[in-house]
Amino acid sequence: MAEKKVAPYGSWKSPITTDFIVSDTIRLGLLQLDQEDIYWIEGRPSEGGRNVIVRRTPDGKIQDMTPQGFNARTRVHEYGGGDFVVHQGTIYFSNFADQRLYRQTPGSEPVAISPQTDTRYADMVIDERRQRLISVCEDHTNTQREAVNFLVSLPLNGENSEDVHILIAGNDFYSNPRLSPDGSRLAYLTWNHPNMPWDGCELWVANLDSNGFISSAQRVAGGLKESIFQPEWSPANELFFVSDQSGWWNLYQWQENSIRAIYDKEAEFGLPQWVFGQTTFAFIAPERLICRYAGPKESGLALLNTSTGEATTIKIPEPYTSVGGIKATEQHIVFRASSPTTSAAIIHMDIQSGQFDVLRKSQNTLVNTAYLSIPQHIEFPTEHNLTAYAYYYPPKNEDYQAPADELPPLLVISHGGPTSSTSSELSLGTQYWTSRGFAVLDVDYGGSTGYGRPYRERLNGQWGIVDVDDCVNGAKYLVAQHLADPARLAIRGGSAGGYTTLAALTFRDTFKAGASHFGVSDIEGLAQDTHKFESRYMIGLVGPYPENVELYHERSPLYHTELFSCPVIFFQGLEDKIVPPNQAEKMVDALRARKIPVSYVTFEGEQHGFRKAENIKRSLEGEFYFYSRIFNYTPADTIKPVKIENM
Repeated sequence: MAEKKVAPYGSWKSPITTDFIVSDTIRLGLLQLDQEDIYWIEGRPSEGGRNVIVRRTPDGKIQDMTPQGFNARTRVHEYGGGDFVVHQGTIYFSNFADQRLYRQTPGSEPVAISPQTDTRYADMVIDERRQRLISVCEDHTNTQREAVNFLVSLPLNGENSEDVHILIAGNDFYSNPRLSPDGSRLAYLTWNHPNMPWDGCELWVANLDSNGFISSAQRVAGGLKESIFQPEWSPANELFFVSDQSGWWNLYQWQENSIRAIYDKEAEFGLPQWVFGQTTFAFIAPERLICRYAGPKESGLALLNTSTGEATTIKIPEPYTSVGGIKATEQHIVFRASSPTTSAAIIHMDIQSGQFDVLRKSQNTLVNTAYLSIPQHIEFPTEHNLTAYAYYYPPKNEDYQAPADELPPLLVISHGGPTSSTSSELSLGTQYWTSRGFAVLDVDYGGSTGYGRPYRERLNGQWGIVDVDDCVNGAKYLVAQHLADPARLAIRGGSAGGYTTLAALTFRDTFKAGASHFGVSDIEGLAQDTHKFESRYMIGLVGPYPENVELYHERSPLYHTELFSCPVIFFQGLEDKIVPPNQAEKMVDALRARKIPVSYVTFEGEQHGFRKAENIKRSLEGEFYFYSRIFNYTPADTIKPVKIENM
């Protein structure tokens, strides 16, 4: 073994370059099954972030189905998901450019089947009996009011069809329309402002008349303080779903006028519904389902007998450790899987033989594990004698070691949402930092999912306090363990994580630099100017608005720039409708005026999150260069500088 070179943290040369990250990596999205064919979405940075529907046939042939000029991506709720459905070889998908629904029969070009109006569609299901498609619809045609959401039906054989029928309307949001196998009933979720679906939503079941319209409907579960996830009909026309009524998202069955718990476990069988189409379980027989669960104590994949509640653990093929996006038939199961050393992949399991096959990898070239930092799931003390969680990544590069008297710079990551979570899945973006000599702490602050409803509710009314405290205390914990240099602590985050970053830099003095990726600087501004889905989100996170306007100002970094004293870099997509560019611009202007070192990097054509290869590359390298100037290290790579004002 070659002797390691001695070089300062941050200056190590790494094979995990930005060119490698953007050229060799795709995003694996929604899975769908159609008889023996398997479909999925690939998000491709090398094609400008275009979403392509891909099909795999039983003989192993993999083929792109979405022709050039089309992008299978919906903008319902802005975050999308549930972008397509397949039936007997015909694909129905939402096209990003015009948000119309298209039908694509084998060998033919896509044909629009929805009107040429400002409406968006997602989370589709096929009603074969009535030859129609049922979908969530978001109507933006009246710009003088908030968008309107409802469930609609469209004929499968329509062309530029005006024959769109509203099935149910009146509430603020709808999702998960699911048709019973016999076609007689429709299950769906619905909720109203100011709730988000993870706060509380309702599961309804509607009876359909002979024409497919709703004749009657009843609420069967959920409420203002109960979150429902993934209603699903069994092959025997029985309805199953996930509820957090116990404090954990667990599995339940609806039996006409009663609810029956299927499997009690201190683990989550559900997810925060930021996007449509998420699945954590699927039926392989009338009384057998495959399910994924995750929690602080254990995670896994299990075969569950819904009649007896008996669960059998299914060993995930090595090296994979976590799964999601489950779809199944009687013959096979497909899901996404990942691990700390392996990027996401699509896995197929033959039920009869038990054999697993890898169908597609999000990254084809394996990274030498000698350059990979393996995350450690840690607990650390935080305010009010509570415990918070994080993944800690030590610096790792087989070619280098730092001088004996040097501690590594630390990059704390505050995830977005904020009702979301981080994971141990291999992130080349994270390994970019650790392989160059940074330690990374990816924090699941109070409010994160995966630890039960009480942990999630820690953030209620406390956004900008609990999340900031946990990020600060996580950094201090590593400093106390002599695992990080207290003089070189940085924090970064995107979206809501960008807010936590800016709040930590404003209201605490722990961090010495930071990076806000399309982050929030003015909570009041967000309450006044954002999309419908999150327009009342701050009521639960902060308090009623405008009654609590002073509290909104108190928590907003923009109103307290006099407390800001360390350098920060901002990255912003100029077409972002969720966190508009003015959130960054106002903050940048204020820091300029105060002569604080600041950088502002914008990207034309990008929305909330960066999908184009050149922009992913620029944001990573730009942030690394920025810290090199602040923390005084010399990058091993030649990086295009970013302009730092007041430096």
